[in-house]
Amino acid sequence: MSLNSNSFSGEKYLKYLPFYLLLFFTFSFVQCKAFGKDPHGTHLEKIKKSTHFDETREQFVNRRPDVIEKMREGQNYFSLFFKFFFGGDKNQKPDVKLPEEKPDFEEFLKPDGSIKFIWFGHSTFLVNIEGKVLFFDPVFSESAAPFSFMVKRFQDAVVKLEELPKIDFIIISHDHYDHLDMQTIEFFKTKNTKFLTPLGVTSHMKEWGIPEDRLMELDWWESIDLGKVKIVCTPAQHFSGRSGTNGNKTLWSSWTVIGEKERFYFSGDSGYDVHFKDIGDQYGPFDLTFIENGQYNSMWEAVHVLPEQTAKAHMDLKGKRLVPVHWGMFNLALHSWYEPAEALEKQAEIYKIDLLTPKFGQLVKIREPNLMERWWKKLIGSE
Repeated sequence: MSLNSNSFSGEKYLKYLPFYLLLFFTFSFVQCKAFGKDPHGTHLEKIKKSTHFDETREQFVNRRPDVIEKMREGQNYFSLFFKFFFGGDKNQKPDVKLPEEKPDFEEFLKPDGSIKFIWFGHSTFLVNIEGKVLFFDPVFSESAAPFSFMVKRFQDAVVKLEELPKIDFIIISHDHYDHLDMQTIEFFKTKNTKFLTPLGVTSHMKEWGIPEDRLMELDWWESIDLGKVKIVCTPAQHFSGRSGTNGNKTLWSSWTVIGEKERFYFSGDSGYDVHFKDIGDQYGPFDLTFIENGQYNSMWEAVHVLPEQTAKAHMDLKGKRLVPVHWGMFNLALHSWYEPAEALEKQAEIYKIDLLTPKFGQLVKIREPNLMERWWKKLIGSE
């Protein structure tokens, strides 16, 4: 009787085996696909010629090659894990939907002598400069992680990818999931949009099916000319990798965009270092700076600026108007969702910085008066 019962039980579960195997392989395929693929073969040999690639370590390095290692020396990963899941601010995520506006793309595309931009949250923003439409670090999927149940966005993007206007260039700062989103990149496979990245990052895109003739990558201080617009790949202090085991095989960067009349800067992700002043001295002053201000902590200050450093970087760059990015859509740190805006506003008051804080989807024209509402204050009762 016992033998028959065990046999029956085994047969019952055995019939589900094909389903479990299919689930496992599907999950594994999606996971591996999201990891992308590091540079290899002739591509790897080409990028290894960069002065920022350390052949001994077999990876890209920052100006101070050991800055990341020194940061990690003082970190207790068990303690960090515990703090992230149990010791963070109780307001790490908003309780309500954050305010947004449906973008007016018709107005956004009209010829204009001034930079126009639309911020979609975190580091995703669309810019029209001299008629060129540039899309930075677009993340439209539901999470900023290889698995959809991790690092969920606070709310859906204000528009669907299908609603976007024609994009000339998608520009990526580095290959982390909250900046390089496989699902968003795959949407553009059938479009004519071109891609511009730091060295090595195009390897992921080729793995996801983007034709090689639409991919371009640059080293720090290299540039491309697009008629009235020049785009320069400029330094940052950060790191890269998508699987947890393949760190720094691709480069990270900031971006400088120079038009005939105006220019702007995007920091990507970066700790504070001399590169902000170097870029400001070479290409400033900037009409607009998009600088990360969120997901920071003193424990990882080497790779993400603190609010006072966001302000300092803006001044180093000789910026006229500052747009804080890398906040407002994902929870990747221990602070409240609104702390970055509150902290930077105080710095802006001290240093007389023109701080622009648009809502998700709001169209901003920098030559028109922008009475930017500090919209988060209504949600936290600090007005």
